Amino acid sequence: MKPLIPRTLRIQTSWIPSHFPFCVPRKAMANHTIITSFLLMSFSDIWELQLLHIVLFSLIYLAALMGNLLIILVTTIDQHLHTPMYFFLRHLSFLDLCYISVTVPKSVLASLTHNNTISILECAIQVCFVLLFVCAELALLTVMAYDRYAAICCPLHYETLMSRGACLQMAAASWVSGSLSGIMHTVSTFSAPFCEAKVLGQFFCEIPHLLKLSCSQPNFAEIGTTVTTTVLGLGCFFYIVISYFYIFSTVLRMPSTEGRSKAFFTCLPHLLVTTVFFSTAFVAHIKPTSDTPSVLDLLVSVFYVVVPPTLNPAIYSLRNTVMKAALAKLVRQVFPCL
Repeated sequence: MKPLIPRTLRIQTSWIPSHFPFCVPRKAMANHTIITSFLLMSFSDIWELQLLHIVLFSLIYLAALMGNLLIILVTTIDQHLHTPMYFFLRHLSFLDLCYISVTVPKSVLASLTHNNTISILECAIQVCFVLLFVCAELALLTVMAYDRYAAICCPLHYETLMSRGACLQMAAASWVSGSLSGIMHTVSTFSAPFCEAKVLGQFFCEIPHLLKLSCSQPNFAEIGTTVTTTVLGLGCFFYIVISYFYIFSTVLRMPSTEGRSKAFFTCLPHLLVTTVFFSTAFVAHIKPTSDTPSVLDLLVSVFYVVVPPTLNPAIYSLRNTVMKAALAKLVRQVFPCL
């Protein structure tokens, strides 16, 4: 008998890299099936619960849309709000508006059309923009902490430290850092093909769930990128903590009670927004990704995707007397009969 000769695998010689998922159709490779789309997880198979999801997400999205657009409008029109703090707040509202727009409308549309399919290209774009806006917001919150530090701890040098040019550079740095983070994570995550089950355990494309479907495990490129981003995120967190340590030390040394109250309340909105941002991110990432996704996983994701963009406008408008006065002035101009 002739010995059995094992069948060799053919080597891909096309100019298109076989590991690049955006360019390859559905085909077999090394006993795996390369997939070109995923199925997003729905909140329920029951139509009544799907309708509830559609209504709730639509209302939340409209609230976030109106709140953030209103802050952008007020801080742009009112000349009294053309200061560094409200300049950064305008950027923060724009980031929140973009952040919630990347995920929620797609989820609502999927429930309306009963089509949870998302292509790999759409998924990659969603991952890139979600991380871009999240990382840019983290950098911007750090910049806003520096602004409050400069205003309270270095009031005589505030105009120099927070000049128009410096504010523009810090805002641009926030956007650039978010863009780099989003691009690096997207490239490292989608550098390998996906060949396992194509059902994502999430209502939007999230990296931990995507990595479970990857053919190459572990993905060292994504691990390295995640470590780098985590270190930078922790650096921003500790910088904010140290800034508020010096801020509160300075406030407590103020002789006037009125001065202490005024200084504290100028920091309170940013402190609340930062707390919401870090607490939701902490809750979302401390829970390990399960192999059998549940409704709890979806609710945790909703917590950090929906809550910060929706609450931030309310925090800045309800806890800030200057913002409330500017909003009232704008309402009187638009509706003079009120």
